[in-house]
Amino acid sequence: MKFTFIPIICLTAVTVCAQAVPTVEQPRGIVLDTNKPSFSRVIKKVAPSIVNVYSSKTVDADPQLEAIMNNPMLRDLFGDELHNSPKGRTHQEQALGSGVIVSRDGYILTNFHVVDGADDIEVSLAGSDKEFTAKVVGTDPPTDLAVLKIVTKDLPVAELGDSDGLQVGDVALAVGNPFGVGQTVTMGIVSATGRGGFGVVDFEDFIQTDASINPGNSGGALADGEGRVVGINTAILSAAKGGQGIGFAVPINLAKTVMQQIINDGRVARGSLGVVVQPITPELAKHFKLNEEVGALIGEVVPGGAASVAGMKAGDIITEFQGKRIDDPRHLRLLVGQLKPGTLATVAYLRHAKEQRVVTKLDEMAQPKAAKVAHRTKVEQPTDVLDGVTVTDMDSSIRNHLKVPRVVEGAMVLRVTDESPAYAAGLRPGDVMQEINHEQVQTSQQAVDVSRKLRGQELLLRIWSDGGSRFMTVNREAKKLHAPVTPLRD
Repeated sequence: MKFTFIPIICLTAVTVCAQAVPTVEQPRGIVLDTNKPSFSRVIKKVAPSIVNVYSSKTVDADPQLEAIMNNPMLRDLFGDELHNSPKGRTHQEQALGSGVIVSRDGYILTNFHVVDGADDIEVSLAGSDKEFTAKVVGTDPPTDLAVLKIVTKDLPVAELGDSDGLQVGDVALAVGNPFGVGQTVTMGIVSATGRGGFGVVDFEDFIQTDASINPGNSGGALADGEGRVVGINTAILSAAKGGQGIGFAVPINLAKTVMQQIINDGRVARGSLGVVVQPITPELAKHFKLNEEVGALIGEVVPGGAASVAGMKAGDIITEFQGKRIDDPRHLRLLVGQLKPGTLATVAYLRHAKEQRVVTKLDEMAQPKAAKVAHRTKVEQPTDVLDGVTVTDMDSSIRNHLKVPRVVEGAMVLRVTDESPAYAAGLRPGDVMQEINHEQVQTSQQAVDVSRKLRGQELLLRIWSDGGSRFMTVNREAKKLHAPVTPLRD
C-alpha cells in the first residue's frame, strides 16, 4: 500500500460531508475525579491562543515547463509525466490553516505551507468573527514554519512547553480549525518522538501523535495535559485523503529557536560543515569495514568549507558531533543546524576504519534550492554488474539543463533498463558516475572500460544527483527496487 505525507492545510474548494461536525464547546467547569475525568480546564487555557489563518494567492503555470517541453533530451528523460502537468493556467487558490499566538502584541506562529506565496492573509481569533490582516514577518521552509504579525494588543498568549521532556504515552491535545468547521480539539497520546526521514521538510524531528489531525489543522497547537504548547501540527500520513491516526508536529523547542531568529533578524542562519552525507546501508557497511550501520557517510566535501578546511574527505564517516554520537545523516543535520555560523565544533570520523578527531569553525548553511529532477526511461549497455546502463559525455547543453556544476566530472547516465541491477539500486537517467570502486571516472569511455575490467558480484559507485554526490552499491543479483537516496547537506 502506498502512503502519502499530506501537509494539513485545507483548501476551501474541499467539500465537507453534509452531516454536522461537532466543535468543542467552551468549558463549563472543571471535573477532575477518577469517575469523570475532564480536560475542560486545559482546553480553556490553550484554546483562546489558537487562531484561524485564511490565505489566498494567484497560481500560475510552472514557468520552467515550457523550456523543458521544448527540449528533446529532457522530454526523453522526464517521460510522459510532463504531459500530465497543467499548462497556461492561472487561478485563484484559497486555503485555511491555524496559528498559535506567541505575544500579546500580535506575533503568531504557523506553518510555512499555510502562507506560502499568499497575496492576502487574514487571521480570526477564537470565538470572534473579527478578522485581522496579517503580514509575514519571515518564513523558514526547512522546518515548514512561519511567523505572522497582526496589529492589535492584549492578545491571549499560549504557554510554550518543553518538547525535549515529552515521553511516549504522554497526553496530546490537537487544537485547530479542521476543514474550516471552527475551533476543534481532539485528544490522543504522544506516539513517538524524533521521527524523520520522510522528505516532508529538510529538518525533520517530528512528534508523532494519534490525536486526530485533519486538513486545516496546519499551524495549530499540539498541547500537553497541562495546556502547554509542545508542537506545531504540520502533516499527516495517509493512504488516501483522510487521516490514519498518524499525525506529525514540529517540536516547540525547535520552533522557538526558529521563531526568535525570524523575529530578531528576519531570517534563520544555520551552521554548516560543508558536506553532503548519506546513510550507511548494510552493503556500504561491508565495503567500508564497519561493524554497525550508524554514522553519516560523506559523499562530497564542499571546497573551502568547514570540513574541507579540517581535512575531511569523501568516504569519511562522521560518528560524533560535539560529543554526541551520530546515528544517521538526519541526526547530524539537526545537530549542526542548531548551531550558529562561526561556532567551533568538534567532529569525530572514521577514515579507513580508523578514528580521527578535528575542530573546525562552522560556515553558514546556504538557503535550500528546490531542484529535484524526475527520472524515468528504458534501454541498454556496458557490461556485467552495470549491464543495462547507457552513459554519455556531458556537453554544456546537458550541464545547463540538468544544472550539473562545472566541478562535477564523470559520465552521465543516459538510460537504465528497468530490469537491470543498476535500476534496482536506484541509478537513474541524469545521474553522473564519478567513481566506480573508488576509481575516478571522467568520460563515458572510462566508465565502460572500468566496469568491464571489474567482474565482481558487486560494485561501489559514487554518483552525483539531486544537487550532491553520494555512494551506492550495485549488486548483480539485486531484484528489489530501492528508492533513490536523496543526499543531505548539513
